[in-house]
Amino acid sequence: MIRPYLKVTKPGIIMGNLISVAGGFFMAARGDIDWSLMWATVIGLSLVVASGCAINNCIDRDIDARMCRTRNRVTVTGELPARTALVYGLVLGVFGFGLLAHYTNAVATGFAAFGYGVYVGFYSLWLKRASVYGTLVGSLSGAVPPVVGYCAVTGQFDAGAAILLLMFSLWQMPHSYAIAIFRYEDYAAANIPVLPVAEGVAKAKRQIVLYIALFCVVTALLPLSGYTGLTFMTVACATSLWWLVMAFNGYRRGAEELGWARRVFVLSIITITAISVTMAFDFRSAPEAWLAMNF
Repeated sequence: MIRPYLKVTKPGIIMGNLISVAGGFFMAARGDIDWSLMWATVIGLSLVVASGCAINNCIDRDIDARMCRTRNRVTVTGELPARTALVYGLVLGVFGFGLLAHYTNAVATGFAAFGYGVYVGFYSLWLKRASVYGTLVGSLSGAVPPVVGYCAVTGQFDAGAAILLLMFSLWQMPHSYAIAIFRYEDYAAANIPVLPVAEGVAKAKRQIVLYIALFCVVTALLPLSGYTGLTFMTVACATSLWWLVMAFNGYRRGAEELGWARRVFVLSIITITAISVTMAFDFRSAPEAWLAMNF
């Protein structure tokens, strides 16, 4: 009985977001941790993400039925009726936003609402089906969790939050394009205009390399601006450059595209997990000049 309610929230996505929100929180706390605030932030945002995923499953059940990897989702098979999933998602959202509003601050709650609106509204209801730019817009929602964790502590959107938002947005692009390449047939069958389907795999490969290179540069801004230390710089450079080398391997003669795309995808998960964990522990006191920059 519990199984369909758990599956409709996409636990894997929740876990990934939990790691990134904790990373942003601990980096901002710099060792002075308010544990009640931390748990409220993590649980509140996890409920908000679960809400968005449940509602996304309701919206996408027609295209999910055409894709091999999603045709067994509980909203497609009828194991969980769409109306029930929608109500369940809304209830999760109310509790999640309630926790964030009560225990954190307006900036953190506002960013959670921004990410939720982008994911459910702009991405799921519109751009995912209508435009090749859906991935770009959707990347903003995927970048929100670490910013929420950071802002829950600081109460402001400063340079550190801006770097996190840009860094995680850039990460989303090659991660998503790699999935779209090795799931090309699924996306084509569902008529979803992701870049590899709409404009070709060759263009997607070029953009994967470009976005990973930009990600490498932006990630280095955290230690260069004093938010993290040498350990973070070492881990970020090692994993990001490894990821970039793997992306360039797609241009080797005889490279098998599906296997290459899967390896790029796996490395994207390793990279962002390592970076999220490291920034939680290798924090530094940021320069006052940077902290004063509010956006």
